[in-house]
Amino acid sequence: MSFGYSTRRFAAVGLAAALGFSSPALAATATGSFGVHITIQSSCILVSATDMTFPNTGVIAADVPSTSTLSVQCTNATPYNVGLNAGTGAGATVAVRKMTGPASATINYSLYTEVTHATVWGNTVGTDTVGGTGNGAAQPFTVYGLVPAQTTPAIGTYNDTITVTVTY
Repeated sequence: MSFGYSTRRFAAVGLAAALGFSSPALAATATGSFGVHITIQSSCILVSATDMTFPNTGVIAADVPSTSTLSVQCTNATPYNVGLNAGTGAGATVAVRKMTGPASATINYSLYTEVTHATVWGNTVGTDTVGGTGNGAAQPFTVYGLVPAQTTPAIGTYNDTITVTVTY
């Protein structure tokens, strides 16, 4: 008895099925799931703060203004206050800050919450800080500085460092 081509082909297909080479339509699947969670808590960061550089001047016979920009980012709906300390100058207060230069000489200046220089920017929450409510994005604030007319000290570079505190 002779086996023809079609019989051999049928045997090959049967052997393939027996060895596990079945069509994908016969594959089984199983599914499951898992949860994904995050908890957001109230948080604020100082994103940036630019240096305040007053223009070069000679005799301080008139007020000299300058500005700086702070950027604060807080979680959405988080209330916060931004405070500025008195700085590092000896004898400085938030009302009269002091840049120190050659031979410990100082130049008085103040920082304000608005361009009219009416409200000193300090660090007592509820008194002289600037408040806001977070929206999840960085929020900018302008700090307005003013060196008032005063007796001019020796030539040189005068500096101070202000600490920014975000209370939330």
